[in-house]
Amino acid sequence: MEKKTHTIDATDKVLGRLAVEISLLLRGKEKTGFAPYKDIGDTVIVKNVDKMKFTGRKTKQKKYYRHSGYLGSLKEITLEKLFEKNPEEVLKKAVFGMLPKNRLREKMIKRLKYAKG
Repeated sequence: MEKKTHTIDATDKVLGRLAVEISLLLRGKEKTGFAPYKDIGDTVIVKNVDKMKFTGRKTKQKKYYRHSGYLGSLKEITLEKLFEKNPEEVLKKAVFGMLPKNRLREKMIKRLKYAKG
């Protein structure tokens, strides 16, 4: 199977629906030779990530957590702050959560690229 490159414009697209579309392309589920253990997905380039939309009150209510492993070191950041700082990270986290939790996940997420403009 040859790998293709898909370019997606994220302008006015909702985060979750965009992430589903990207994760299906990264996995290669639309290809005839698909199998869960094969990595036959394509490369996805996303443009205008900073123009994505969010539904409801997610910008204020959704929180992302990280923990260093030390006691009392749980950090949280809202979607609004993370999107201002790094919109690509918001999309990457959404797609990463939709990929299968196995050894292929790291390979698949590396094929997600971002383009300016």
